[in-house]
Amino acid sequence: MTEKLVKIQNELKAPKNQFNAFGKYKYRNQEDILEAVKPLLYKHGLSLTITDEIHEVGNLIYVQAEAVITDGENYVSTTAQAGIDPNRKGMDIAQSFGSSSSYARKYALNGLFLIDDTKDADSTNTHDKSEDKAWLNKNTPQYKKAVEFITNGGNITAIDSKYKMSKEVKEELLNLKS
Repeated sequence: MTEKLVKIQNELKAPKNQFNAFGKYKYRNQEDILEAVKPLLYKHGLSLTITDEIHEVGNLIYVQAEAVITDGENYVSTTAQAGIDPNRKGMDIAQSFGSSSSYARKYALNGLFLIDDTKDADSTNTHDKSEDKAWLNKNTPQYKKAVEFITNGGNITAIDSKYKMSKEVKEELLNLKS
């Protein structure tokens, strides 16, 4: 099983066939990866399934996608997550969930097939967000305001849009809602 997966990882070519006219960059989506990998799965006698689960931590809703490749007896799987913003401008709730699902599935596939997206637009595009966000550090007046904001019903998304946070700081803020 592992030997076949390694062969697919080496043979797979998933070009960036999509173009974002606004940001003027090329990218690949989930469909591009699946189109490229299906013949290789067939060639090596493997099957692939992708599933989603919706989770909530504090007030953060996210989709977790799992990509599983199997030969019928053994399997290898990877997971990836993407946040869901039900109030995303220009999208209804189904579109918001679908968009996050596609994003999580793409990154689960990237992990399974060792697709490096470090040069991909998703890793470099700021989507018009300032890269000059300050870090939210513990024991600072800003952190105390963030704690107060969360305990009074605020959403972590608002803090996340204003500050960069370590995983530890973000988890502590999310746990205040529990």
